[in-house]
Amino acid sequence: MITFLAILIRIFSNSLANVFQKQLTQSGVKPFVINFVTYLGLSVISLPFVTGITVDLSALNSAVFGGLCGALGNNYLIKALEKGELSVLGPINAYKSVVAMIIGIFLLGELPSLIGLFAVVLIIWGSYYIFDTTEDGFSLSLLNRSAIRWRLYALVLTAVEAVFIKDVILHSNVQTAFCFWCWFGTLFSFANVVKHRERLPKFKLRENIKLAAVITCVGIMQYSTNFVFERINVSYALALFQLSAILSVILGWKFFEERNIVKKLTGTLIMVFGAVLLILLK
Repeated sequence: MITFLAILIRIFSNSLANVFQKQLTQSGVKPFVINFVTYLGLSVISLPFVTGITVDLSALNSAVFGGLCGALGNNYLIKALEKGELSVLGPINAYKSVVAMIIGIFLLGELPSLIGLFAVVLIIWGSYYIFDTTEDGFSLSLLNRSAIRWRLYALVLTAVEAVFIKDVILHSNVQTAFCFWCWFGTLFSFANVVKHRERLPKFKLRENIKLAAVITCVGIMQYSTNFVFERINVSYALALFQLSAILSVILGWKFFEERNIVKKLTGTLIMVFGAVLLILLK
């Protein structure tokens, strides 16, 4: 019951974080600035957890690579939210299971079963309904859209990040994984700010409130993610996290007046079912 509650908390906090992140980009705040401030705020919040840290060389190595993938992935996600629709970008996450399957074929020699192929068909079929609501429709020309490309980059990077986070937890504990995620995320996101030679702007009161909301939601999301990873298989957790796509479609309609919600919701439900089927019956 506690694990199920943590999954629900993770789903809602993740979707709400995306809403606040998109609202901030609409206010003109740069994605990499939002990313850095979020990690920095969480690094401060994580300080009370220092007493629970257990240092292990394997955990430290995974934390470094996980922090790099996480910082890049979150930056691409915010960039995608800046340009794209939440109700379109949210469901794309279902393709994470397809990416994992393809990697498994080439690196592990894991050939998909008939059920796995059926699940892929469901994901593609569901995405047809969603992408058909865009100007380009369901076609390769979608990749010309920067928001779609950035969301796919974020998808791959966060999938790899999840594996590293699980490894940190296995060699230490939830608190250690959370602290390392915050600290290394701050380091790599700061490097991105330096690369763009961007100075942190003076935020208005409304922007400060939304930044605080992002930090809170992302912090809750990541800690609950670690909590779930500690208790169940990563693939099972990622399958259940797909449910956030449904919430993203609803929030896109509610907060940003995005259209064709019924069609997008239909496609999302099909994609979520396919992703869950592909992961759980792998």
